[in-house]
Amino acid sequence: MASTATEVTLTERINRIEVSATMAVSADADRLRSAGVDVVDFGAGEPHYATPQHIKDAAIAAIHNNFSKYTAAGGTAELRDAIVTRHADDFASEYKREETIACVGGKHALFNAISVLVEHGDEVIIPVPYWVSFKDMVRYVGGVPVMVQTDELQGFRLTAAMVEAAITPKTKLIILNSPSNPSGAVMNPEDMTAIARLAKERRIWLISDECYVYLNYTGKTFSLGSVLDAKERVLIAGSLSKTYAMTGWRLGFMLGPAKVISAMAKLQSQSTSNPTSIVQKAAVAALGSSQDCVAEMRVGYVTLRDHVVAGLRSIPGVTCNMPGGAFYAFPNISSFFTQNGGKGGVSSASEVASRLLREAHVAVVPGEAFGTEQHVRISYATSKAEIDRGLKRMAEFFQKL
Repeated sequence: MASTATEVTLTERINRIEVSATMAVSADADRLRSAGVDVVDFGAGEPHYATPQHIKDAAIAAIHNNFSKYTAAGGTAELRDAIVTRHADDFASEYKREETIACVGGKHALFNAISVLVEHGDEVIIPVPYWVSFKDMVRYVGGVPVMVQTDELQGFRLTAAMVEAAITPKTKLIILNSPSNPSGAVMNPEDMTAIARLAKERRIWLISDECYVYLNYTGKTFSLGSVLDAKERVLIAGSLSKTYAMTGWRLGFMLGPAKVISAMAKLQSQSTSNPTSIVQKAAVAALGSSQDCVAEMRVGYVTLRDHVVAGLRSIPGVTCNMPGGAFYAFPNISSFFTQNGGKGGVSSASEVASRLLREAHVAVVPGEAFGTEQHVRISYATSKAEIDRGLKRMAEFFQKL
């Protein structure tokens, strides 16, 4: 009998990319929970804090006031002014309304920017370890990721010299991410500034993903938006998701040259159009009111960071750098690999992560998603009690390997 199945031919560009590894881990953990398994979830990269009440109140007020119509594709003037003002107050930047766009999350802002800047065959410099989506966004638009390896023994520090060595005549874009997801590494402001000036000199675009800029525990909170002499080649990606515990609200932004922002708005007008109108009102409240909630959450994360790193370091065979920001630990678990003398029959972070979930019911993201095979990423944006439960299970698991 002839098959009645319809053949589906997908585009070459969609086949260049993979499903987000962090989303895949979350889905696997959800499936186990749905089956009644008690899972400790260190996979999801989102705050455990509730969205502050004054932000929720602003959204509720927007609903009651029927603020539910379309807005300009790139966000209301009120919101774009609030983004510019917040950034200027915190980082002494000098942006105008036409130099910012509000998007459906920081990821959307990054995707739009890469889409309007990178042509087929253009090279994009990406430091390793990298956030999962950088590589796939570049590949989707036809660009060529050029990976710059950082050294774990040096705290995954990226320098201007390392970036300069990777530049070729095909280099179109450099992507920086500080504080880093997944390593929590914080770049030296001097290195960031030098890279921005190098990009200007070489006529290369630079995107600084500053999603975690307010979760910097080094005492040196810094944005490349403050480097005014390099402004013409720099774009700043920001997000309310981590700063204000608004992950599901989906509101991010980009600051940059007006022509690039205009191009992003054109693309957005043909895809998502405006971010949700109600969320825009909530974002104005978040950006324009007291920032005490941000400071309070940051203090909480520092306590959790210290606790989880101490716990990881207490597990024989596990090493872990002290992250300088974000809310991730990136422990090295390679001593358990068969090729390094381990007896548990694992040879990669993916195998470790898979068995951790199946056998110990702890969800982590394997390092391969970030460009390294020796690590797993742990999100410590959860309660201390949950961290302790997960660490206990991990210690028992690794003891058997």
